[in-house]
Amino acid sequence: KKSEIENWVNAHLSSSSRFSMPVAAVQVKNILSPDRIVFIKHSAKHDALLELADVLGRAPQVKNSGELASEILKREELMSTAIGRGIAIPHVRLSSVTDLVMAVGICKNPITDFQPLDEFPVSILIMIAAAYNQHSYYLQTLSFFSSKLKDKELRGALMNASSAEEVYKLLN
Repeated sequence: KKSEIENWVNAHLSSSSRFSMPVAAVQVKNILSPDRIVFIKHSAKHDALLELADVLGRAPQVKNSGELASEILKREELMSTAIGRGIAIPHVRLSSVTDLVMAVGICKNPITDFQPLDEFPVSILIMIAAAYNQHSYYLQTLSFFSSKLKDKELRGALMNASSAEEVYKLLN
């Protein structure tokens, strides 16, 4: 139920404790590269998602970029991936993805039509695509970034970054 999911997300966003999953196992350098970090100029959710899906679709782990874009949009229609604090983590598992991979979008013009739980416009997009058989690692990665981005200073530094390399260093 959507209300139960919202309650769970709110409880985990507001708590200072870490998730029970071993989040330290996620190695950002293995799933992200500076060429998959972009500064998004769009202020509409649909356009921003398509731009970031296009970037992620060029990763060698993604064998069907059209399917990626389509499934990201379908997933977002099901329920918003905005988790609060200006963050959205659109994510999918697909058979056309060979290994978990991600892209990052920094939105200098916040996206207001994401329907976030806390009503803060989205400024940071973390898009994740994984293979079907990577369920545990996929959830671990979602938890890792949900936890990592609770840090207000990190979010501010990401928003003030002037290059993809700077964002990459901050996330690593």
